[in-house]
Amino acid sequence: MPTFSTQVGTLLELYRSPQVTYGPFDPTLNDTDKFPSVYQMATKDSSLTHGIIWLLLHFGWTWVALYVSDDMQGEQFLQDVKAKMTEKDICVDFTEKLPATKGVFMLYDFTFVKRIRVSSANVHIIYGDEGSVWSLGTKEEFYLILGKVWIMRNLHSSEWKAIMTVMAHLPYFFHGSLLFSNQKRKIPGFKQFLKTVNPSQYPEDFYFSKLWVYFFNCSLTGSLCGKLGDCPQKFFLEFLPSYLDMMTISDSSFFIYHAVHGVVQVLYKMLLQKIEMGSPGDADQPILPWQVNILYQHLIIFGDAKQCIQCPAQEYPNSERTHCLPKAVMFLAFEDALGTAMGCMALCFFVLTAVVLGVFVKHRDTPIVKANNQDLSFILLITLLLCFLCSLLFIGHPNTVTCVLQQVTFGLVFTVAVSTVLAKTITVILAFKVMKPGRTMKRLLLSGASNSVILICSLIQMIICGIWLRTAPPFVDIDSHSEPRNLLIVCNKGSVTAFYCVLGYLGFLALGSFTVAFLARNLPDTFNEAKFLTFSMLVFCSVWVTFVPVYHSTKGKFMVAVEVFSILASSAGLLGCIFVPKCYIILIRPYENSWKALKNRRGSK
Repeated sequence: MPTFSTQVGTLLELYRSPQVTYGPFDPTLNDTDKFPSVYQMATKDSSLTHGIIWLLLHFGWTWVALYVSDDMQGEQFLQDVKAKMTEKDICVDFTEKLPATKGVFMLYDFTFVKRIRVSSANVHIIYGDEGSVWSLGTKEEFYLILGKVWIMRNLHSSEWKAIMTVMAHLPYFFHGSLLFSNQKRKIPGFKQFLKTVNPSQYPEDFYFSKLWVYFFNCSLTGSLCGKLGDCPQKFFLEFLPSYLDMMTISDSSFFIYHAVHGVVQVLYKMLLQKIEMGSPGDADQPILPWQVNILYQHLIIFGDAKQCIQCPAQEYPNSERTHCLPKAVMFLAFEDALGTAMGCMALCFFVLTAVVLGVFVKHRDTPIVKANNQDLSFILLITLLLCFLCSLLFIGHPNTVTCVLQQVTFGLVFTVAVSTVLAKTITVILAFKVMKPGRTMKRLLLSGASNSVILICSLIQMIICGIWLRTAPPFVDIDSHSEPRNLLIVCNKGSVTAFYCVLGYLGFLALGSFTVAFLARNLPDTFNEAKFLTFSMLVFCSVWVTFVPVYHSTKGKFMVAVEVFSILASSAGLLGCIFVPKCYIILIRPYENSWKALKNRRGSK
């Protein structure tokens, strides 16, 4: 079962489908990073280890030999028991591995049996399944060994019956053995159900009819089994022979019951939530596996079979799923490595933009600064300063003020930045058109009509943000579902529709700016920076087109980090593509930044 669960768990994790296992506890499946959607009903049980150590200390047995099954369960038992033996000064003569038979009775070559005869250890501890016990016991050299004490975990009665049937002719088989009995499991109401159940109560269930035919050699009235007599009404399972122990609950039956019980609880709770949150018709909608997975992560199971309960939203079940632990509070903090890196990047770009602004102010009378409306260049640089600073609002513990300012500031400053690029592109086109006969274009250029684009575009975005804040403003929220062991403090956008309206309008402006700049890219270089504007908007659009799928594929503080990174990357794209080439000429090639050089370039055209 554990091996199968490991293989299937990797596949089901691709679809976030939960897998509930009822087999023995497997520490491999307990790795929540590798198998976050696998839930074990069995918990790590150290009672056998403690019982064996207590027994050894009680009789003063400090020199023993160990035999464990060659699988994950045996390895875990070996680690636990050796650690306890070391603490209590109990020594191990030797350790041997038994083949993991998975219950199959086969003959194996136990080459170590001869070592048992010569070993000075008189206490031998065996931990294996019925197949390995049977295989070991059938070795002639083994069952003739006398004077040894064998300590084993007790197998289920049906397993011992199968072994004893085969071993009846072996008089010394495990002579002098001590067995640890299994923990008695209880399922509320199950024993009473077995005492009163009868196939006539479930005529559609073929299994019950088959069971009565097999155990009591009778059939229900009207059954097709005409050769068998009719079963009396008072034939119940409690009247079976003692060797057919139907009343004792095995571990697997116990864990199957709790697996089913846990899933039923989850489905029932999801059904109630659907009815409470919507109309009764919503209850007919299918439940997806990942939805079951999220809710099942908050269930804990009491191993002594009392009940399953759901942990509170601020807690999560421990690895054994026996009690709840408090969740850690998480957000993108400045102290985190990721938060520190994002904050440093924002400050570095802010300083770099301030340096570029200083260079432009100092050389404001040069041709390259004046060539494309220096006022627009200053507006764009100041806006980029605010863009880099607004990314810092996303880092740190969220509160009501920062949650509101995050999205509104982001939407407005980026609208000003993109509309400024659009205005610069329109200025390029007007400057080229003014060279042709006609006074209209010259009047538009001199009047600064292109600057009004910034005001109009920003006003539309302000109206969208105002409606957003009026109807459903952002607020501080706690996400207890995205990460099972963490409470995420996040800024809930209030209205996802409003957020995408802001982002969509911004995308519309960016696409318009890119289109206009692309159409104007081949205008004369004397007046034109359209090629740089085209490339800057291409970078800007690429960043935000990539942002949408990546943003929705992340969760927690990494979702915030993706938005911060997109803000920094798109702002840096505008800064680098538009202003770095100009700074290169101003600082590295100043001889090209003169009116004389400009006239020469015009003449060469």
